Amino acid sequence: MTTRRQIVDMLRRAAEECYPPQEAQQIAEIIVEKCGGVSRNQLIVEPDKELHIEDLERMQKDLRSWRPVQYIVGRADFCDMEFFVKEGVLIPRPETEELVAWIASESKAQSSILDVCTGSGCIAISLARAVTRSHVAALDLSTDALEIARCNAKRLAPDVEFFEADALGDFAANIDTRFDVIVSNPPYIPASDRRMMRPNVTEYEPDMALFVPDAEPLLFYRSIARNARKLLNDGGKLYFEIYEAYAKQMTSMLHDEGYKRVRLRNDFCDKPRMICAEID
Repeated sequence: MTTRRQIVDMLRRAAEECYPPQEAQQIAEIIVEKCGGVSRNQLIVEPDKELHIEDLERMQKDLRSWRPVQYIVGRADFCDMEFFVKEGVLIPRPETEELVAWIASESKAQSSILDVCTGSGCIAISLARAVTRSHVAALDLSTDALEIARCNAKRLAPDVEFFEADALGDFAANIDTRFDVIVSNPPYIPASDRRMMRPNVTEYEPDMALFVPDAEPLLFYRSIARNARKLLNDGGKLYFEIYEAYAKQMTSMLHDEGYKRVRLRNDFCDKPRMICAEID
């Protein structure tokens, strides 16, 4: 018989080959919860109850090779919901929840919203549920991402509309709708920062959703801002998740592109990670 405690210990020891002890413990508990249906409270109350998890050895091997726990279990939590994820799709981050909360707090009922570079669909779907009677559309260039986004929407917000488009192209030319809000969490990490990042990101998550050339760090932001000017209603708002090092450059770029009332907002680590700009 293998107990809950023993399985957590096996997974934790495997994860500790890559991660610090506290993070390794959290990873082990996520796997037991998602794949074994056992919550953290249940682990505390009945740690010696028998538990069986399929593919336990494979999971330990995956952990030792830095494979992200979200890809191991095929799911990620975001805004109190569970989203399907797989390799080829960016894993939703907690800081992006703050961007969603900011947008939802400033959006009126029946708003029209466009999410550019949607990935798993987490922003679009969360806003569709948070903003009453909203119309939400989302685009991405990745067919893998769109497949997952549509699966997530089918369960969580079936009215969200998805379509394939390149954020670096003239995507506005093929969209007839006008929007009150446009939001994007595009690629923004300079390629040179790769060497400072952990293998669970660099070896598994899609480069196309993460990195930009060092010489053009605002590449996606500028293209999206120019497209957004053609798609936003009067008084519409453009929101971005941003790289903290480029907060000042982002503010200047948005002013240069004709936006007004540019506002920065810090995340829970007190870093400037979100920005909003408006058009008249």
